[in-house]
Amino acid sequence: MRHKVNGYKLKRNLGSRRALLRGLVTSVIEEERIITTVPKAKAAKPLVDKMITLAKEDTLHARRQAASFLMTPSSLKKLFDKLGTRFGQRSGGYTRVVRLGFRKGDGAEQAMLELVGSELVKRAAERAKRREERLKAIKEGRETEGGDEETS
Repeated sequence: MRHKVNGYKLKRNLGSRRALLRGLVTSVIEEERIITTVPKAKAAKPLVDKMITLAKEDTLHARRQAASFLMTPSSLKKLFDKLGTRFGQRSGGYTRVVRLGFRKGDGAEQAMLELVGSELVKRAAERAKRREERLKAIKEGRETEGGDEETS
């Protein structure tokens, strides 16, 4: 029986495992999506959820707890400024694990650990960028047309 045996060892000692998971969580918060192996994704998922829950509280104590776990100040800033507000109304399930198939080199099963809704944010950012480019092109087109009319 496996009473009171929880978590993933990932074939590492305590320090290596903690460093690995801290790095994965920091990367998920910064990039909003990472590709890793399935056991690592499953091990990091509850930690990412815990960090987002801390960000929703947005107290000094919660900020210090997150800072002691995350590796970069930029990830801490993004967590509390953007992700905490983005998931403010959601009561859990901030991440998803999507299986991607097997890695060619060693046959390990790959998975993508991503924040829920990140595809919408990325699509919105891409749409805004395309819109800016269109407006810029239209504006430049009008300026060149106006310049041509003045010379003729």
